[in-house]
Amino acid sequence: MTGLNLTGATVLITGAGSGLGRELAVQAAGRGAAVICWDLNGDTARATAERVGGSWAEVDVTDAEAVAAAADGLTVDVLINNAGVVTGRYLLDASEEQIRRTFEVNTLAGFWTTRAVLPGMLARDRGLIVTIASAAGLVGVAKQTDYSASKWGAIGFTESLRAELRGFGSRVRTLVVAPYYINTGMFDGVRTKFPLLLPILEPPKVATRVLNAIESGRQQLVLPPMVRLVPPLRILPPVAFDVIGDLFGINHTMDHFIGRR
Repeated sequence: MTGLNLTGATVLITGAGSGLGRELAVQAAGRGAAVICWDLNGDTARATAERVGGSWAEVDVTDAEAVAAAADGLTVDVLINNAGVVTGRYLLDASEEQIRRTFEVNTLAGFWTTRAVLPGMLARDRGLIVTIASAAGLVGVAKQTDYSASKWGAIGFTESLRAELRGFGSRVRTLVVAPYYINTGMFDGVRTKFPLLLPILEPPKVATRVLNAIESGRQQLVLPPMVRLVPPLRILPPVAFDVIGDLFGINHTMDHFIGRR
């Protein structure tokens, strides 16, 4: 699959004000891209944009009308749906508002941003829609019921969009990214019964891998690659899967999980 050279490309990143989004903006600009920074927090969006010499907007990506208005007149080559939230609460402890917000940001926002920029991509027959999902979208994670389900939805959205684009015969592509825990503050406080089998990922390395995947033409990126082994483990007896789940940090040993945006 042909990649997309970031030099001279226009890259729109949601949730660009902090964490992985900010690192993606910095590195994309370093590769010669013109970066558009969207964030619910206008101050952080502006700070990132000033750092990379790009533009910015304060946008609530859960508001379809606001997204359409912000995207009006933009020519976008790469859309990176990065904005995300997590409550880190058990199902019965999360409020209806918190659960709805999780799905609105992690899943539905991808629909609104994609609908806003996709017509232009189709007209040019060029572009890439990137979804930053999660390893939690590959297997359910304790105390993150809404988060896991929302990331499953984000992956399903991207895979379905890819099928639609293939049906159109379009050269617009998709890339779904499913990383393990990233050290952005969102997953501060993770403690498990056993030492984690996999290391917490650092934003600069994840951003580099994502941008490399964009330029190489990959359609799926799982980080670290070992996480690919988790979903097939569902065929094991539940007790065996629970032991492995403890090692990966996905089971009920996460009682002290603290979720942050």
